[in-house]
Amino acid sequence: MKDFAGKTAVITGGGTGMGRELAKQLVAEGCNVAMCDVSAENMAETKRLCQTAAPQGTKVMTFVADVSDEAQILKFRDAVAREFDTDHIHLLFNNAGIGGGPSFVTTPRDEWEKTFNVCWYGVYYCTRAFFDMILKAREAHIVNTSSVNGFWASLGPTRAHTAYPAAKFAVKGFTEGLINDLRLNAPHVKCSVVMPGHIGTSIFENTRKVLTGHGFADMTATELADARRSMKSMGLPTDAMTDEQIQQMMREMARQFEENAPTSAAQAATIILNGVREEKWRILIGKDAETMDQLVREAPEQAYEQLFIDRLREAGHWRAF
Repeated sequence: MKDFAGKTAVITGGGTGMGRELAKQLVAEGCNVAMCDVSAENMAETKRLCQTAAPQGTKVMTFVADVSDEAQILKFRDAVAREFDTDHIHLLFNNAGIGGGPSFVTTPRDEWEKTFNVCWYGVYYCTRAFFDMILKAREAHIVNTSSVNGFWASLGPTRAHTAYPAAKFAVKGFTEGLINDLRLNAPHVKCSVVMPGHIGTSIFENTRKVLTGHGFADMTATELADARRSMKSMGLPTDAMTDEQIQQMMREMARQFEENAPTSAAQAATIILNGVREEKWRILIGKDAETMDQLVREAPEQAYEQLFIDRLREAGHWRAF
């Protein structure tokens, strides 16, 4: 699929980050876009940005939906078919995701499962829901966002990290399994797995809102205690910090994660769309992702040891995390 003009794309997590940038770039090329997100406010801003650059006649629609709820996704699919008056789509970007659920041992089960359900079942439910519409297109492409945590289940040896990589490994395996399935049974449909490194997005803030319903200023005592433990494991002197300082530190970490990333969301979206044009099934985003991939392949049994982090630092990448 070299040209997106006149095509129809569905994007999950279109309110911010890579989802927003994918929508903007696709619409600018004359592609009709339907997006879903849990935030109507964020999607409204994405739609406004899209419409400023949209060629005449290009359509943009929004729909509030939680991708971890299959019933909501089915309603989204029906809305796309109705509002675009179509029985097919050409592009499906399963992009929505959150963090959270760090420890299988200590994290509450509901948080762990919410993270897993958004990041994995969101991909599965959306692919199932839109698959008939994908099959009816003359050409189509499914793009599933995994992560470097889809081949390296870690944030370093001092921090627990289980729900997110479990989901992202599932996304990677599902997409790779689809490659031959589609070749055999639907050769006009391609698929790609996207594995970003550190991308400048608001995933920290979005995750908190999805999991707790509020921002850093309204953290509960339990949430503050969890934040203290997490920061302490990173070597920060949290014992002497007030609750307000913890909250401020959380906000600052979220800001730095977004603003100091080596790859912007807009750059990531461009890499993804170029990967679709080139029919790449495996799309690594960022030099950090490329380095991690190389190091894991070279010495997989060292991937969860301090030596691995030391090698990332030597390559100039670990600071990004």
